[in-house]
Amino acid sequence: QVQLVESGGGLVQAGGSLRLSCVASGRTFSSNAMGWFRQAPGKEREFVATISRGGGSTYYADSVKGRFTISRDNAKNTVYLQGNSLKPEDTAVYYCAARVSPITSSREYDYAYWGQGTQVTVSS
Repeated sequence: QVQLVESGGGLVQAGGSLRLSCVASGRTFSSNAMGWFRQAPGKEREFVATISRGGGSTYYADSVKGRFTISRDNAKNTVYLQGNSLKPEDTAVYYCAARVSPITSSREYDYAYWGQGTQVTVSS
């Protein structure tokens, strides 16, 4: 069983930056690929970024490529999402998710564990 707790969301102006954190419980964190997803009001949840268990492989949605960076610190059981040059369309609830696999994936159904989400609001 893995429990995930996100933090770091908030209100930021367009062009600003935020760093989200997700702390995982359980001894298997370093064995799991991790991902970030987001859900904007009135829209379906969508993939943002994913990272392999060792951090050597990452993959991003086209909408955030070049602006967001996913990283992890296995010693701290934490995965991060750094967002720069934020846009109003980045406004959403951001969710951290864990796979029972070391391999990255952009598909929601590949993730077994989910956090409760953290709100990010980007004002224009």
